[in-house]
Amino acid sequence: MKELYVMVGVPASGKSTWIKNQDWALGLTIVSTDAFVEDYARECGSTYSEVFEEYMPTAIELMLNQVEFARAHKHDIIWDQTSTTILTRAKKIRMLPDYYKIAVVFKTPPMEELKARLASRAGKVVPMEVVESMIAKWEEPTKEEGFDEIWYN
Repeated sequence: MKELYVMVGVPASGKSTWIKNQDWALGLTIVSTDAFVEDYARECGSTYSEVFEEYMPTAIELMLNQVEFARAHKHDIIWDQTSTTILTRAKKIRMLPDYYKIAVVFKTPPMEELKARLASRAGKVVPMEVVESMIAKWEEPTKEEGFDEIWYN
């Protein structure tokens, strides 16, 4: 059975860094809007933040096409988005009904550390009020929502 790893955590909580440090993940399909936005920004000579609003609808479409391709070719998938609520995870779970689903949960760092991490991301600004809203609306993943396993980092 193919596997779906859903990253769960606020921006700068370590999701993408964790993926890069997993040797076993080499060759898996990593699904994220970030890669598409970053590529587009580079092509335009802009930053992630400068093109975010304009390009995000296209990035979402490209990401969903990537998921469809991975599913059709029976690839294991790592879905690298914040996925901090049941609603944001539900579509991912529904799209891949035949996958073994693993939530990989990243705790929110202490506020000063989180702010430092966010500030260190050149050209990629996530407004603090957006991050605080994600923290306030956080919903812990459960097996009842469709996960087979839940990993904590």
